[in-house]
Amino acid sequence: SPTEFSLEQNYPNPFNPSTNIKYTIGSRQFVTLKIFNSLGEEIETLVNEIQEAGVHSKFYILNSTLPSGVYYYQLKAGSFFETKKMILMK
Repeated sequence: SPTEFSLEQNYPNPFNPSTNIKYTIGSRQFVTLKIFNSLGEEIETLVNEIQEAGVHSKFYILNSTLPSGVYYYQLKAGSFFETKKMILMK
């Protein structure tokens, strides 16, 4: 079982219309994984639940109304917090 927390770069990046976000949780935690636009406005919550330790992945299918540009995804699990950038190209 992993003891570290990590958030990997989404793949593919740039993406259209979908991407995969992989992350590792070192212990059982309440986890949130959210997508934000470049203004910091929340677009969507992908995960909002207690998850067991291990490697997890979330497949994200784009909301077709979103414009091309830079977006951010943020993982919070216990005291772990990380944000990464992803690019949508239409």
